[in-house]
Amino acid sequence: MRVGPTGTLMRSMSFYVTTPIYYVNAAPHLGHAYSTIAADVLARHMRQRGEDVFFLTGTDEHGEPVALAAEREGVTPQELVDRNAPHFIDLMPRLNVSNDFFIRTSDAEHQACAQEVLSRIRENGHVYEGVYEGWYCPRCADFKTDAEAGEDNTCPIHRTALVREKEPNYFFRLSAFQEDLVRLFDEQPDFVMPRHRYNEARSFIESGLQDVSLSRSTFTWGVPVPWDPEHVFYVWFEALLNYYTALSYATPGEDLTERFWPAQFHIIGKDILKFHTVFWPAMLLAAGLPLPKHIFVHGFLLIGKDKMGKSAGNAIDPFQIMDEYGTDALRFYLMREVSFGHDGAVSEEGFKARYEAELANGLGNLASRTIAMVHRYRDGTVPGCPLDEELAAEIDGAAGEVRELLDVADLTAAGDAIWLRVRRLNRYVEEQAPWTLAKDSDRAEELDRVLASLAEGLRVVAVLLHPWLPESADTLLAALGAPDLALDGARMVPGNLGAISTLQPLFPKQR
Repeated sequence: MRVGPTGTLMRSMSFYVTTPIYYVNAAPHLGHAYSTIAADVLARHMRQRGEDVFFLTGTDEHGEPVALAAEREGVTPQELVDRNAPHFIDLMPRLNVSNDFFIRTSDAEHQACAQEVLSRIRENGHVYEGVYEGWYCPRCADFKTDAEAGEDNTCPIHRTALVREKEPNYFFRLSAFQEDLVRLFDEQPDFVMPRHRYNEARSFIESGLQDVSLSRSTFTWGVPVPWDPEHVFYVWFEALLNYYTALSYATPGEDLTERFWPAQFHIIGKDILKFHTVFWPAMLLAAGLPLPKHIFVHGFLLIGKDKMGKSAGNAIDPFQIMDEYGTDALRFYLMREVSFGHDGAVSEEGFKARYEAELANGLGNLASRTIAMVHRYRDGTVPGCPLDEELAAEIDGAAGEVRELLDVADLTAAGDAIWLRVRRLNRYVEEQAPWTLAKDSDRAEELDRVLASLAEGLRVVAVLLHPWLPESADTLLAALGAPDLALDGARMVPGNLGAISTLQPLFPKQR
């Protein structure tokens, strides 16, 4: 329960958000950080609203890409995933990510639950035995139709030659769900977001769905098919179920499925759109399970014109950036530099420019100047006086804007709305010139109002920025003596602050 704005008790809403689960056949890179930080911003914001939040991330540990990587390195697939998964687990606290559970698809609990759901799909009449023949990309772990294949039968994502495969498989009757999926897209136009990704998914559906392989029989690294031990489940079908299976065992002795399912948001990259926006809802319909509310599809991080990724050999190391500039700086850059839902270029030069302009000279300078002036002119105590009503009206509108924008996962516009207020507060310093007011004892009340308004405005933007900059926001709020993160408190209140601490630079300028 939580207390609403009128003082009445309100029941907390549940909010479940997931990232993709990441392949463990290579080290984490900036793309993994991007998806994870985006989901974390949503999770942290919803906790500020008093909602009951569950945030899931993890690793995808089965399938041919992992088996091939293990073979190249001369180890077993299990040895490979046990060696590589900790790199992804360790990335989460380094990113200051607040995930509630980290799932590994090699978990016995996941495998057992996945087998149960996929057996239910078979019992419902949506599985049959056949022979697959066609193009396959080992890196994508994806069977490609002729329409999906690139020039000269290459993978359009990895630009490598596709392999012609022929093997006995079990098939999922995806084609049987074409009308259901069209109806879903008609009735829920925000099922896939943003709109251009919705159009892409719908176009794929309307082009005509074909039945797809549910199992593989040419290798053994996967979840065994319980009704036929000669097969393992095709990795995508088993992996997609992690969003559902995790809830059954994330908290020992407690099944969280009823409390959190279905998810409000699956955050994914556009390269896995087909699986999440077509295969995934069809699977859930086949199993008789509720569908997620939204699937938000973000774009690629680009180095120049090319997608950044481990297979392309152009990945930026997030650990190096965090070691030099701090975790919050990395989080901020990724959420500000690229419009969420679109492709966008990233670079070390762009990072340094945004760090200097917005973090060091923007928020950092605002915080340092405001707190220093309260100490210089009022002995470290924020005056308990009326605030500048015009400034308060501008600052107080931010919380509602951010709430509405994050309801539709528009992280870019939400960040812009907050940063508009950071810039406004910096202009307010220059317009009011507290250093000039301090020279005239007859203007002491005016100086009190300016200092109090600056300090309260700074507190409000710190609360709003917490999901993006959790460490820096906590440090700033602690210095202001106001650690409360509740979104309901993100408005300027006269007399809200008292004695405040000094503050070291939040974002030191780099040489």
